[in-house]
Amino acid sequence: MQSGFTEIFIRIVGTSPVIQALAGGIIIAAMNLFGASLVLVWRNPSERVLDSMLGFAAGVMLAAAFTSLIIPGIEDYSGGNPIPTLIGVGLGALFLDRADMVVPHAHYLLTGSRRADASGSDETLPVTDERLAGVVLFILAITLHNMPEGLAVGVGFGAAAADPAQLGGALSLMVAIGLQNVPEGLAVSVAAINAGLDRRLYAVVAGIRAGIVEIPLAVLGAVAVATVEPLLPYAMGFAAGAMLFVISDEIIPETHRSGYERVATLGLMTGVIVMLYLDIALAG
Repeated sequence: MQSGFTEIFIRIVGTSPVIQALAGGIIIAAMNLFGASLVLVWRNPSERVLDSMLGFAAGVMLAAAFTSLIIPGIEDYSGGNPIPTLIGVGLGALFLDRADMVVPHAHYLLTGSRRADASGSDETLPVTDERLAGVVLFILAITLHNMPEGLAVGVGFGAAAADPAQLGGALSLMVAIGLQNVPEGLAVSVAAINAGLDRRLYAVVAGIRAGIVEIPLAVLGAVAVATVEPLLPYAMGFAAGAMLFVISDEIIPETHRSGYERVATLGLMTGVIVMLYLDIALAG
């Protein structure tokens, strides 16, 4: 039995998984833009508040990786065989790890200090203007950070094409990623302002960047798994593995950098609870 939210979504968007994924990508990109634009009215959020909000985002992504991707990938699309989904998890984490060789660690761009374990510690910036280089690499790093989110939404809607009962799970994943995009967008804008960029300009740039990446990846994920159904458990695992890598390698260390580990942890627990509730409420 479909929930009221699911019925409304179908009535507005239709039943095509590609169109649903397009709508989902637009929604999560709009939430990112909303978060980035908050800096126009909330000009100086404290580190404590930002860490608690990012902790919430990490909790949402953590729960979603399991409830909306890994568990359905194993139970519903692999006949209980965990191997395809777990292979995908490993490949997703490996992709993000190797991508760090191309794009400097987001931690370096956010904080100005390079981690000891960062890949390519002797890398040079690809443009000569140091400020411009920082802006370019900052946008590239955060774009890479958002790729798993758009892909996960698309894969979720592609999975619903194979099993319409999974549409509620795809919607809960879309809502969860949209929610976590709000604090993430705000945090990115604040970091950009601290680097000397204009508030109004970067709020727009952040929103456009999110839209460019998350929308086509959502569509690509839906098309891929709807067209080649055997790819589904691998794709769900890949999206989950990439999200888990981002949580552990980027978001949690960043929230523990300024001494507000406790509020960040409470935020993470709140995010997990919210995602678990959404998964039950929207999957019905």
